[in-house]
Amino acid sequence: MNFGKRGIVKQAKTLNSGTSKWGKKLSLFGLYIMLSLIIGLVIIGASAGIGVFNGIIATAPDIGNIDVTPSGFSTFVYDTDGNQIAKLVSTDSNRIPVTMDMVPENLTHAFVAIEDERFYDHNGIDIQGIIRAAVRGITSGHFSEGASTITQQLLKNNVFSGWTNESKLQSVKRKIQEQYLAIQLEKNMSKEDILINYMNTINLGSNTLGVQAASLRYFNKPVSELTLSECAVIAGITQNPSKFNPITHPEKNAERRNKVLKNMLEQGYISQIEYDQAMADDVYSRIQNVNQETGGDDTVNSYFVDALTNEVLEDLMAAGYTETQAYTLLYSGGLKIYSTQDPKIQKICDDVYLDESNYPEGTKYLLSYKLSVQSADGTVTNHSSEMYSAYYKEQNKNFNMLYSSKEDAEAAIEAYKEAVMNEGDTVLAERIDLTPQPQVCITIEEQSTGYIVAMVGGRGEKTASRTLNRATDSYRQPGSTFKVISTYAPGIDSAGLTLATVFNDAPFAYSNGTLVRNWWGSEYRGLNNVRTAIRDSMNVIAVEAITLITPQLAFDYLKNFGFSTLVEHEVINGKPFSDIQQATALGGLTKGVKNYELNAAYAAIANGGVYIEPKLYTKVVDHDGNVILDNTEAKSKRILKETTAFLLTSAMQDVVNGGTGSSVNFGTTAIAGKTGTTSDYVDVWFAGYTNYYTATTWTGYDNNAKMKDSAEKNFSKTMWRKVMSKIHEDLPYSSFSVPDGIVSATVCSRSGKQPIAGLCDGTLYTEYFEEGTVPTASCDVHYAGTMCAIDGLPATENCPFKTTGVFELTPEVPPALQSGFVDYTPANSAYTTVTDENGNTTQVLNTCHHTYEFMMQEGIDGILAQEQAAAQAAAAQANPEAAAEQPPAEAVPEDVAAGN
Repeated sequence: MNFGKRGIVKQAKTLNSGTSKWGKKLSLFGLYIMLSLIIGLVIIGASAGIGVFNGIIATAPDIGNIDVTPSGFSTFVYDTDGNQIAKLVSTDSNRIPVTMDMVPENLTHAFVAIEDERFYDHNGIDIQGIIRAAVRGITSGHFSEGASTITQQLLKNNVFSGWTNESKLQSVKRKIQEQYLAIQLEKNMSKEDILINYMNTINLGSNTLGVQAASLRYFNKPVSELTLSECAVIAGITQNPSKFNPITHPEKNAERRNKVLKNMLEQGYISQIEYDQAMADDVYSRIQNVNQETGGDDTVNSYFVDALTNEVLEDLMAAGYTETQAYTLLYSGGLKIYSTQDPKIQKICDDVYLDESNYPEGTKYLLSYKLSVQSADGTVTNHSSEMYSAYYKEQNKNFNMLYSSKEDAEAAIEAYKEAVMNEGDTVLAERIDLTPQPQVCITIEEQSTGYIVAMVGGRGEKTASRTLNRATDSYRQPGSTFKVISTYAPGIDSAGLTLATVFNDAPFAYSNGTLVRNWWGSEYRGLNNVRTAIRDSMNVIAVEAITLITPQLAFDYLKNFGFSTLVEHEVINGKPFSDIQQATALGGLTKGVKNYELNAAYAAIANGGVYIEPKLYTKVVDHDGNVILDNTEAKSKRILKETTAFLLTSAMQDVVNGGTGSSVNFGTTAIAGKTGTTSDYVDVWFAGYTNYYTATTWTGYDNNAKMKDSAEKNFSKTMWRKVMSKIHEDLPYSSFSVPDGIVSATVCSRSGKQPIAGLCDGTLYTEYFEEGTVPTASCDVHYAGTMCAIDGLPATENCPFKTTGVFELTPEVPPALQSGFVDYTPANSAYTTVTDENGNTTQVLNTCHHTYEFMMQEGIDGILAQEQAAAQAAAAQANPEAAAEQPPAEAVPEDVAAGN
């Protein structure tokens, strides 16, 4: 720079020139403009920021309307003794609420020490924590350290949803609202209330929410019993429930637990001695032991609980809930369900049915198979059980997916894969299910209350909840158990039958011409009464009886017995079906029945004719203690007269004391019941009762294979006895009482009518009757006089083959049955009913064909010789089996849908 005289003068001129002055003024003006713009922008930005902030705050939930109480709680099921038998849990609902007095002080201090050390000092947000997190974020470049208070975490979990999937902008908005609401919440809620709601809310891993669920899951004890070390384990999970899970990542949880204990020591919550003791505790060994003992997270509900959950869901929907609402309430509503299960009886059932030594030898395994194969070109082929079966049926047409061992099944599977897979193929997925066979189920009901006290729905290990429950879900043909409830119950109750009513066990066909066959073979036993027909489970007489009372009456009574599976009229695959038919007497139904419904029908008889809808629970209480389903009152109705129920019971006592069910009689109390077997022993039942309980057992193959050996055929009776004998071990003997309205009378067993002195002396017996139904007519079977040896009818005066004595005649067949008897003609009966001009009817005794006119015809001697030869030939056929092969009835197709 020039500091000489000239330089100074030059600078002075420059400064004093007009141009320089204007430049200076313009520069200063520009500065003012720039400052004004900056200030304006700051003001606008601040205003916008305040506006955005106010907008965010304005859209925050109203503090007066929010509820920070956690939602989604576990539902518990209790037995009749008050024991918990199940916990129903869905995602985000495994929570058991507790109050602050139930939480140990060490646990609250542990959460505060690790999550929010200034919890008791701040007003909802921790300014110091926010600054600390910001500083660490700036210095490290990572803003991962949180500064959320316990109050904010409570709001985040219970008020804000979807935060796990939010964008950064949404996260900022939510955090601002969270902080605002945290301040507002602390003005309205005490620290203690905030803390207990927090501890009831937080995710603590292994599908547990809240400290009580976590305490039970990891330590198998209530939260109130937790030690300091255990409190630190649970508090250490919160930050990352997966990473710090003490079962799956014990080493990571240990690091976190140590930090919790260190913080508690530093913050003055515990002493050095307590710290040292907790650090020395081998807590993780206990956690692993509990996990093994309790079965971890893989708890499978019993068949009883499966049935119970279905019933509660149905009742909730009937009460007005939608299916989704009902399901959510059941699995997330924190309900308490008080069931009807008797723990002692259920244990007896479980012990008997889980003991494989009780089952017949030669257990088979039914295969269910699925296979997904990917070829080299990426094509995926799915193989089903049907495809598997079709492959093996090409080699053996009788193949039915049953194997004699698991090893045989596995070998066959490998052979199948080898046959259907090509080089380069890979197995994407494969599912093999082998179910032991034959299968079983049992339902036990207390008939006086309708309580189902125990249930088993299958054999073998139950691997999942709500699987096939054969006691409630399977439709099986009931066989001869239906004879009593479909035919004899309505017949005695309202159609004029008595236990003494006699039917003729002779060749008889359904209306379509199919011959009814008795379970024991082709032999017929002639005249038998209803009591004997029930005792010996006689098929022909049951079909005759339902034909006489009409299938419609039988169907109407069955509906009253509570069966939901009956078909009145239905078209299936283009063909009409109906259970209003004769075959219903033998349990030949369109669809079949459910075990628990059949059991309830027999329970109605045991309960004196009063049907009580079977129930699995008495009441359901919601999370707040309100009863939302009240099932305590019995839903009952009288479906049979008390006298009818007693008469059926009396007859079914004979089944147990000397009939087809005698093997169930364990002798310590009175028992009544009925066997049931379908064609070829596909289904085998026993339904029976004492004065205490009604039980129904079923045995069969899931694929309807035939049972062949004696142990399988009698297995339902075997298991009924094993279970019921144990149930009644400590119960006093109780006989069935005779109700008012029952009288006894002596009748002729061959006719069911009043005996004739001197004729019926050898066939007298005493029977129970409903008052007013004792027969008044005299015996029409026994006859004293002359009998034609050819016709088997009373002889005419001219009969050359007559013999004198006391004989049995065949009573007249009711008109409703006449068309069913094979080759029936009025002459087959010893009587003909004649109606006079006034409408009065009388029975006229038929006589043989040897009338005066017959005897006067030409060549009578040769005719008589032929008759005598034929009679002698018939007499020579003494073998009843051989005789049974000869009647014309063999041209009629036989019915094979009936058993004993």
